[in-house]
Amino acid sequence: MITAIIPIERIAQAIFVIRAQKVMLSQDLAALYGVAVKALNQAVKRHAARFPADFVFQLTSDEFDNIAIMRAFVKLHRILKTSRDLARKFSDLERRVGKHDEEIAGIIEAIRQLMAPAEKPRREIGFHVREKTPRYRVRKR
Repeated sequence: MITAIIPIERIAQAIFVIRAQKVMLSQDLAALYGVAVKALNQAVKRHAARFPADFVFQLTSDEFDNIAIMRAFVKLHRILKTSRDLARKFSDLERRVGKHDEEIAGIIEAIRQLMAPAEKPRREIGFHVREKTPRYRVRKR
């Protein structure tokens, strides 16, 4: 049996306070257990005697609407947090790249110099003798 570790944040985001109790919706529980909502509800109905009365209850339409508002708020909060994290990471990346800009420019300049064709040495103007000249002896005194 393979069990995956579920992050605490994911579970905490699925907990709501209704009727002064901390509860989770059946769709969130089903997702955590990896089963369909219908299968979870059927299992609860089959084994109703095992659950206390305050453990399982049906939401009224007003309660469900309030939870929908809370879900939208939680989702918006998650998106904003993700955006803030991305903005922070992007600014960190800009700082790191900014430090390397000068080094990268230097590397590019060196590559350009290596790619440029070598200049041919110019011929000197004038007459050059290509004969070997005799060595003269110098007397020491």
